[in-house]
Amino acid sequence: MTEPDDLDRRHTEKMKARKAARDKIMAGKTVEKGLLIVHTGPGKGKTTAAMGMALRIVGHGGRVGIIQFIKGSGNWDTAERRALESFGTQVDFRIMGEGFTWETQDRSRDIAACKTAWDLAKSWILDSDFSMVVLDELNIALRHSYLDLADVLETFSHRPDDLHVVVTGRNAPEGLIEAADLVTEMTMVKHPFRAGVKAQAGIEF
Repeated sequence: MTEPDDLDRRHTEKMKARKAARDKIMAGKTVEKGLLIVHTGPGKGKTTAAMGMALRIVGHGGRVGIIQFIKGSGNWDTAERRALESFGTQVDFRIMGEGFTWETQDRSRDIAACKTAWDLAKSWILDSDFSMVVLDELNIALRHSYLDLADVLETFSHRPDDLHVVVTGRNAPEGLIEAADLVTEMTMVKHPFRAGVKAQAGIEF
């Protein structure tokens, strides 16, 4: 049977070795740049994670622009919007969609709304003082071909060196995944909706 003192000693030695290896890895990470970040997948949390990053930027004194491409201003009043807008000029939050596609049932209207939102996004990305631009549900617009992927990727490639761009939504196109610096796929393991639980304040909105 191993004595407690021996367990503690072995643990300390193991942690010292792990820290030395970690410090060596971190010493080689010297690049600082604006990142293209993609949150995709069928699981919950894509927008939530993006809003968390936006909050971090605000906490560091930066400015964030947020555009929601699909969610409509008439039917989507979220707590994160209200919370982030409380930071005043540090956050510019625009809900520019017409609602989910199954709500509008009008493809031409959806396309027009997405193009208007994208025009604003381009202006923010190419000529702005933002530290981060969040393009919520842009992947949905790309999946339905409401916007031209080539134009989107071209715009991203010309963003300022220090600007972070975060894109959310299911089914991120392969071209965007290849261009991105960081891609996270949210996987749904279990969801209360399947058990008849409705969307709830503080969890979904």
